[in-house]
Amino acid sequence: MREYKMRRGEHLEERIPDMKATIEEYFGPVTGTEEYDGNDLYVIGDPKNPVFERIVAGTAEYSGKKNKLAVHFEERPAEDVIAEGNADAAADAVSAKNDFLLEATGRDAKSRRDSLKRTVEDDADTDVPDAS
Repeated sequence: MREYKMRRGEHLEERIPDMKATIEEYFGPVTGTEEYDGNDLYVIGDPKNPVFERIVAGTAEYSGKKNKLAVHFEERPAEDVIAEGNADAAADAVSAKNDFLLEATGRDAKSRRDSLKRTVEDDADTDVPDAS
């Protein structure tokens, strides 16, 4: 599961007031919910794009902190998708993911990658034991 934070000064509930409807618009009908870190996230068990096997998405709420978008995309093997003649669906899947994440977070793919790199670097700095 990946969590995405919003741009400074922005909140997820302002960007996406109806999370369920937005998820259904991008990926297909919600077929259930799944618990993650004390939050109920929406499950799309049969996404409209054949590249996706299953999608779990929703709001991860934290007391005293801004809410984050929690998402997990399960994708089918590329060989299977191509063998079925759905190679064009791969580009559509990437667009759907990026468009959804941009709408939710206000960050494009490059700024999300840069933010992820900073988080990984910060985590590496805190994991290093003190040499003294």
